[in-house]
Amino acid sequence: MSGKILVVGAAGQIGTELVLKLRDQYGDNNVVASDIKTPGYEVFEGGPYEILDILDLKRLNHIVSKHNITQVYLLAALLSSTAEQNPGFAWNLNMNGLLNLLNMARKNKIEKIFWPSSIAVFGPNSPKEMCPQYTITEPNTVYGISKLAGERWCEYFFEKSDVDVRSIRYPGLIGWKSQPGGGTTDYAVHIFHKALKDRHYTCYLKEDSFLPMMYMDDAIRATIELMEAPKEQIKIRSSYNIAGMSFSPKEIASEIKKRIADFKISFDPDHRQSIADSWPSSIDDSLARQHWLWEAHYDLPKMVDVMLKNLQFN
Repeated sequence: MSGKILVVGAAGQIGTELVLKLRDQYGDNNVVASDIKTPGYEVFEGGPYEILDILDLKRLNHIVSKHNITQVYLLAALLSSTAEQNPGFAWNLNMNGLLNLLNMARKNKIEKIFWPSSIAVFGPNSPKEMCPQYTITEPNTVYGISKLAGERWCEYFFEKSDVDVRSIRYPGLIGWKSQPGGGTTDYAVHIFHKALKDRHYTCYLKEDSFLPMMYMDDAIRATIELMEAPKEQIKIRSSYNIAGMSFSPKEIASEIKKRIADFKISFDPDHRQSIADSWPSSIDDSLARQHWLWEAHYDLPKMVDVMLKNLQFN
């Protein structure tokens, strides 16, 4: 790999773990972490770190030049639930941050970009079961609208300017190393903390709300595998469906109860229920499997075991 990697949004749920994995793989000094705020100790102290607002193009250009950046992972975004509370800012951040990087790549200032999309690009008219790669995408959330627009920009810049931008439609992500950042699927992280601490969790979704989910280790591995795949294998330049597991709050609570016998769950659906209702319950990721040999390693029981084990000792 020539040059260095820049991770934008390194203090977030995905960024925290991605930085550590990339540094482990490529060397601490070859991965520059950045965020608008100071992240946790490991990310901040483990290698180069820069304060960066992705909307500040002058600062972005300075960091890319200073560190000889050739690859950028753009994770800075306002997520589904938070974006609904501030639509204008969410659109500006989610859209113009991406456009800043795509334009830099078009001018040959960077070689490769990773940008995450989301299952939020799907909407009420998308198929609920095994939602395919190519289907109706009519999102009805600010987050989903911005992600769908971002997918179109990614494909446009690839086709018109040969910008090597790669993307995954993340499902809900579950990890123990950091707190989630305001998404509709965050309950699947909160439930573990509350189960260990209080033996009770009140869920803001209905008990039978099935959603696509993925353990964080799988998501990080998918991200890096996609970026490392030969360019000719990446045949979709909007964003790839990937799948891990699908479950409902009732199902994950049942798995936790097998390990914490006195755990109880109750349900009090709020505004996030309508967002969950607009998304598919499962995802067809067959094209990612064919093109760059993607495969998930974690199912629900394995993920529950790992989450509880790690949270108990951290």
